[in-house]
Amino acid sequence: MRDNGPVTSATRQPETPASPKLSTAFEQGGTPIVAPRLIATDLDGTLLRDDKSVSPRTVAALAAAEEAGIEVFFVTGRPARWMDVVSDHVHGHGLAICGNGAAVVDLHGGPGAHRFVKVRELARDNALDAVRLLREAAPGTVYAVEQTYGFHQEPAYPKLHMEIPDTLAPAEELLAPDGPGSDEPVLKILAFHPDLDPDAFLTLARLAIDDRANVTRSSPSALLEISGPGVSKASTLALCCAERGISHEEVVAFGDMPNDVEMLTWAGQSYAMGNAHPDVIAAASGCTVANNDDGVAVVIERMLAERR
Repeated sequence: MRDNGPVTSATRQPETPASPKLSTAFEQGGTPIVAPRLIATDLDGTLLRDDKSVSPRTVAALAAAEEAGIEVFFVTGRPARWMDVVSDHVHGHGLAICGNGAAVVDLHGGPGAHRFVKVRELARDNALDAVRLLREAAPGTVYAVEQTYGFHQEPAYPKLHMEIPDTLAPAEELLAPDGPGSDEPVLKILAFHPDLDPDAFLTLARLAIDDRANVTRSSPSALLEISGPGVSKASTLALCCAERGISHEEVVAFGDMPNDVEMLTWAGQSYAMGNAHPDVIAAASGCTVANNDDGVAVVIERMLAERR
């Protein structure tokens, strides 16, 4: 997915241990490139083609990377239950970062049997604050609540997702301590406005909500994704890398939308897709061709050829 307009970063960049391991390759200008140990790729608009398929070329490139000892992490805004699009292409550890960093999921069980390895929830008090502040700043905003397994929404929230919500109720009831799914953590809330420009809505929401939550977007419509403070693709990826002794210099990242900006800024090498949002292009250290032209595979193939 793609869009355009200004985006500001709401997340402090995470840190991971430094690594002395360098390859013999050099970027233009003489900057040494660290030999990659992990590939982090977004899905929609990045790894996936517009028809939500993974091309045979991309499947082969991912498998070749894993065979060369490079871990592959899918890093997406999708919930775990929407990961069937890549479940057949899991290699090695089989972990994915879902919900813009709100969960680390083991995909080995296949669709409907995913195991949550790590959950970084949005506290209900923070979520309620975000709902209240955004209602005041942008009247007409409607909400949905994403949990580890459940999905709930307000009656006026549009049918943006191919699923039936578990509950229809005002957000204040959905997020109440004794509300539906109260035994499950909230991963993020979704905020939709029928009239506002998507990037203008993002800027307004970040100013209104401030540090009570992390706000981003990945949809071409005015749909915001609101996670816990400091929770982003970048910060959760940094945690996963630190557990493996992998530095940010050893990460190659791919993305196309504002929810990828922090991750692309954090990674040692990063690529904006040919179809990317302008702010993603500005954040990345390089560009590749569009998702429909297998832009991720193009870079992986070149990267592996340079290692020989």
